[in-house]
Amino acid sequence: MKNVKEYMLERFLKYVTFDTESCDDATVVPTTEGQFVFARYLEQQLKDMGLEDVVLDEKGYLYATLPANCDDEMPVVGFIAHLDTSPDMSGKDVKPRVVENYAGGDIVLDEKDGIVLKVSDFPEVENYKGNDVIVTDGHTLLGADDKAGVAEIVTAVAYLQAHPEIKHGKIRIAFNPDEEIGRGAHNFNVPLFGCDWAYTVDGSCEGELEFENFNAGSALFTIQGRNVHPGYAKGKMLNALRVATAIVDAVPAVESPECTCGYEGFYHLMGINGGVDHATVSYIIRDHSREIFESRMAFMKQVLEQMTAKYGEGVVTLELKEQYRNMREQVEPKMHIIELAKNAMEQSGVVPVIKPIRGGTDGAQLSFMGLPCPNLFAGGINFHSRYEFVSVQVMEKAVMTIVNIAAGVKDLQ
Repeated sequence: MKNVKEYMLERFLKYVTFDTESCDDATVVPTTEGQFVFARYLEQQLKDMGLEDVVLDEKGYLYATLPANCDDEMPVVGFIAHLDTSPDMSGKDVKPRVVENYAGGDIVLDEKDGIVLKVSDFPEVENYKGNDVIVTDGHTLLGADDKAGVAEIVTAVAYLQAHPEIKHGKIRIAFNPDEEIGRGAHNFNVPLFGCDWAYTVDGSCEGELEFENFNAGSALFTIQGRNVHPGYAKGKMLNALRVATAIVDAVPAVESPECTCGYEGFYHLMGINGGVDHATVSYIIRDHSREIFESRMAFMKQVLEQMTAKYGEGVVTLELKEQYRNMREQVEPKMHIIELAKNAMEQSGVVPVIKPIRGGTDGAQLSFMGLPCPNLFAGGINFHSRYEFVSVQVMEKAVMTIVNIAAGVKDLQ
């Protein structure tokens, strides 16, 4: 292979040209044809590399094997990245640009349209002085989430192929669709993947290692009001929108996303919809602590009771749903897989940064499907945004972290 940087960069710059934006409203899998186009491209690339068991199923999930190059019976480890980009920002006609040896300061993305990656808005960009930074032209996202992860996994496999002196067991890789809309694990074939554990390569900053995520639920209040002519409404009208505001007032504003960080959970008001006669109020509920999460869900029932006492039986109804759970409870009994990743990072010149995910991840769902699956950094910054960027040097370190994990499994024996 070429050197790691050239090989990885060539692939990444090609991968981001595929329009793979997922679609939350679609009922097919994958939710967009572009994801299948990209998967077919990768399928051929993996075959051309000589990987074994290359399988692309009818739902756009791509699996492949790098065979073991030693006789030892070792656990099978997997690496996973997702094909899709977020529907929050267009991923069509991405035009990446490499700012070589970034000197610091603002980066002009499109001079004509005045689109600038400003240090005043994104001060973290100056952490990458001296790096080669990949940016967009300001009209699309970049797609480092998660095509950086795809490129890093493919490059790490090629590196292991080119260095047979690095002894490793069987390595499985997988690329899945629709992660950005929360469906990436829904059709993942864990038995076919056949791993003892795996890592998603989908984190952000250098060194991120995540094995905790939110417990997640949703609450939907439905309000049946009573609409009459406003001129004759006294004692008769029940304005569903006023009931909606009463529900919002009952939920503590200081426990919202804009007021919380770290391990703090929240109630996130997602929408108030309707009119005088009928309205809905929707929340998502998040907490890393299972106990506190359950108390948050119970609190929403208390809000319902308050509204019933105030407005009468049946005016407000509540639908509570649990969405996903904190993968920590699945990973914690197997903390050697975290230690392995930490050691691999340190060998790659990376300082591990263990932090909780303030969101969800395919790894959480996969962990509860029997595949413990923490998350590794891929290097992208400002995901889902026209200001998204990634450092080539950080991507190189992600590649070597994957290589060192593969090589380190034998030391667990």
